Amino acid sequence: MPLPLPAVPEALPFRLLVLTYYWPPSGGAGVQRCLKWVKYLGEFGVEATVVTVDAAQATYPVRDASLEAEVPAGVRVIRTPTSEPFESYKRLTGRAVPYGGFANEGRPGLVQQALRFVRGNLFIPDPRRGWNRHALAAVEQLLAAGETFDAVLTSSPPHSTQLIGLALQQRHGLRWLADMRDPWTDIYYYKDLHHTPLAAWLDARYERRVLTRADAVLVTSPETERLFRAKLPGLAAGKIHVLPNGYDAPDFRQPSRPPTDCFRLTHTGTITELYHLGGLLGALAAAAARHPAVPVRLRFVGQASAGLRAQVQAAGLAEVTEYLPFVPHAASVAELLEATALLMAIPDVPRNRGILPGKIFEYLAANKPVLCVGPAGSDADNLLQECGAGQALPYADAALMQETLDALLHQWAINPNLDLPAASHGRYARRALAGQLAAILRKE
Repeated sequence: MPLPLPAVPEALPFRLLVLTYYWPPSGGAGVQRCLKWVKYLGEFGVEATVVTVDAAQATYPVRDASLEAEVPAGVRVIRTPTSEPFESYKRLTGRAVPYGGFANEGRPGLVQQALRFVRGNLFIPDPRRGWNRHALAAVEQLLAAGETFDAVLTSSPPHSTQLIGLALQQRHGLRWLADMRDPWTDIYYYKDLHHTPLAAWLDARYERRVLTRADAVLVTSPETERLFRAKLPGLAAGKIHVLPNGYDAPDFRQPSRPPTDCFRLTHTGTITELYHLGGLLGALAAAAARHPAVPVRLRFVGQASAGLRAQVQAAGLAEVTEYLPFVPHAASVAELLEATALLMAIPDVPRNRGILPGKIFEYLAANKPVLCVGPAGSDADNLLQECGAGQALPYADAALMQETLDALLHQWAINPNLDLPAASHGRYARRALAGQLAAILRKE
């Protein structure tokens, strides 16, 4: 009688160490990418350990405790102390921690300008670098206890987090993936930090070391890959992977409820005057005047700068505009589903063709028409057209704005539900993107 064959052992999980400053209860867009990856990576045989900052010491621009429910029960999250200068900033300015792009600061005064100079020249790459030594100490403890990891992933901004990955690679030979959600020295508000030539050189040197020494670099858009390759043409052909942001399908299980009593154009997230919405706001006011039977309403949910509010006032839309504060993520999704159409904009800054805001994927998942003010031929424009949700409206193209708005208001007068007829954005679901990340992890 033949002996029974031995059981085939289950494949060992791929052990991934994730270092990210933004983690629940942090809110806003920056936390979503790593959180949603970790949420689904276990389904693809990847066991994630997360090292992040102690929430009691962290300086998050916004908080959203509801996101803590998204962390899978089996995921180990290690929180460490940090050493940062933001308490001094708040005492000196009387203001909260700056948002990305300084959206909550308005026109900076002398004190703010001086503090931006200090931030740009004494805290390189950024003030959250004070977290690095604490995070490194936590990882060193894990390694000293005999734990092993197949790879480490560092996600930024803050770009100082990438220096943790660099140190771990140098000290322990760990395979390292640098996830860069935004450009580094090419971010649109970089000039506002008033770097001296020496500081700019040092920051660029850090950027080059990360790009050249990481085993793989993850970016969110094709244009960002082109930007990095133009700076460092010698990078290996397969080193940079475009892994866009996405949307989480379970977040959109609630039904769409567009209003029937008004045409509501909704924007969620942070918006400033740098996005140059003035042309579209003027076109919206003119279109509303041409279609008096269509009640037009404008809603901003999140942080809207004083300069943006002034543009709304100048367009004569103040009486039909409402501003809501930051809301938890589920409520933000509900705002999308309760809109007629959605508004977004790409800041009018150099090299903006690669700016692909995370919100665009949730806009697509809401299945609404999208009015996007920004450059034609950009990554955002290409994505919207690919999914049949709209096209970019260049900042000065008044004719295209008028034509687009007239068509939407005319359609609303016939049927106030302008939801798109079919979904074509499935490949941007967070679960599918986590599967792509798992394949990259095992391939490298």
